[in-house]
Amino acid sequence: MSQSNSLNQHTPLEYSTEDGRLKIFGFWVFLGAEIILFSCLFASYMVYLHRTAGGPTPDDLYDVKEFMIETFLLLTSSFTCGLGTHELRRQNKMGVIIWFIITLILGLGFVGMEIHEFVDYVGEGAKLTTSAFLTSFFTLVGTHGCHVSLGILWIIGILIQTARTGINAVTARKLFIVGLYWHFLDVVWVFIFTVVYLTGMVL
Repeated sequence: MSQSNSLNQHTPLEYSTEDGRLKIFGFWVFLGAEIILFSCLFASYMVYLHRTAGGPTPDDLYDVKEFMIETFLLLTSSFTCGLGTHELRRQNKMGVIIWFIITLILGLGFVGMEIHEFVDYVGEGAKLTTSAFLTSFFTLVGTHGCHVSLGILWIIGILIQTARTGINAVTARKLFIVGLYWHFLDVVWVFIFTVVYLTGMVL
């Protein structure tokens, strides 16, 4: 009996119920499907990289300063999200809310910069239908941006619930899952940063 109680004390709150464990496992399966989706988008981008149809090329468009700032914002948000998860382990509601709000602010900054970047590209004649290269670029980067925007809305909803009901098995599971989702998007961005922006400027 004492051994069982000891195990329960050391089990993270989000894993403390069978429902929580199953839903977290299901989310890992979902992330596997997301990996397949983004892998296909990356493959399409590499295939169409040089099919510019006489339009703007990667070297014409990409601004090192902009995507470095975007990268800083998103990677920093991953760090603050991790701190939020750390506070979740301590069941510190205020700490969770503060760090996830900072994550939201950084995420909003990232999305704002990406929208500004897209508007600039369109102003330079780089539209979705201009070339196969631009179609693949906007589809890949835009899909990631939409995922980040969804993540922002998701975090807001969970924070409202956490503020109202506190940290319990349900909110802990939701916070943990949205944290996994956010870290996944950060990893995808590292690949976008490397494959799209850096490789695009070199090749």
